[in-house]
Amino acid sequence: MNSISSEKQVLGLPVLIATIVLGLADLAFLLMTSSRDPGIVPRNARPPESCGGGDEEGVAGDVTTPSAEWVTAASPHLRLPRSKDVVVNGCVVKVKYCDTCLLYRPPRASHCSICNNCVRKFDHHCPWVGQCIGLRNYRFFFLFISTSTLLCVYVFVVSWLNIVAHKDGNDGSLLKSMAGEPLSVVLIVYTFVSVWFVGGLTVFHLYLMSTNQTTYENFRYRYDKKENPYNRGAISNIAEVFCAGIPPSMNNFRSWVAPPPLEEPDDVSGQLPPRNGADLTGGVKEKVDLEMGRNGGIIPAILRGLDYDEMEKNDVSVHIKDRGAAPAAPDPFMAGRWHNEDCESTPTAVSHHVNSERL
Repeated sequence: MNSISSEKQVLGLPVLIATIVLGLADLAFLLMTSSRDPGIVPRNARPPESCGGGDEEGVAGDVTTPSAEWVTAASPHLRLPRSKDVVVNGCVVKVKYCDTCLLYRPPRASHCSICNNCVRKFDHHCPWVGQCIGLRNYRFFFLFISTSTLLCVYVFVVSWLNIVAHKDGNDGSLLKSMAGEPLSVVLIVYTFVSVWFVGGLTVFHLYLMSTNQTTYENFRYRYDKKENPYNRGAISNIAEVFCAGIPPSMNNFRSWVAPPPLEEPDDVSGQLPPRNGADLTGGVKEKVDLEMGRNGGIIPAILRGLDYDEMEKNDVSVHIKDRGAAPAAPDPFMAGRWHNEDCESTPTAVSHHVNSERL
């Protein structure tokens, strides 16, 4: 009995090690897929030079997207064709103009609506990894899904072997053995459901690799109905994915972003420009406190002759009441608005009274 237990422990250790290795490899490929630049094409700050100023149908200037409107506003006479013809392996391939990135996309590149970037050899945007799959990370993406498929099959088989191994201890009943190993039953159900998805995805991408297609091209262009200019044979196509060198990134994500230049104001003196060409300050540079402790008010020319210190010493309202001019004290700044139907005084009279106090 002890020999059987020790044998089971020896057989269990390699299974545990293989499970850990496959799990770590799967996580490593997932990290390499999600963290690597998929092949983002840097954007242009301005549109390319015009290739012609005709009124051909389908030019970039006729598109009503925000980027195209900016191009049209910046260069009203700039007319860019929507596509160009490029020769690839003796076949003519059309490359389209991207209104967002302001460039002609390289062959096999497409603009991702989720990442909002043009990606070289764009395959698809994978929600599993939260990243586009393109030229620089497709290899690791395939290794990730194939390792996930292998891990599902491995766990499924080992779980069944574990149930069968405990069958003899349960009177040869498979149901009793399954009831005694609930974790193995859960893993069997989980891996059986998952393997159909990841396994089908692995088989589909194996077909795409052998024919040198991307998911985007397969659904959009259907190369099986026309000639594929990138197909060089199954072996060469697979070798291109796994044996060819990964091109360097076209972006330096660690570089410092230069701040935009600061625009200097037209009037560096800090004073407001005159309205309609008239100087409202009258050349006066002094700033005073206008009764309410407010600083920064420029004295209008009409109020420069008033003696504010003398006005503070004398209560204007007392003199007005003595003359019976008004029932309330007026404000010299509001003299033009003050009026009383029962008195004969006018704003002009108040102004003369103030001047007499100064004399």
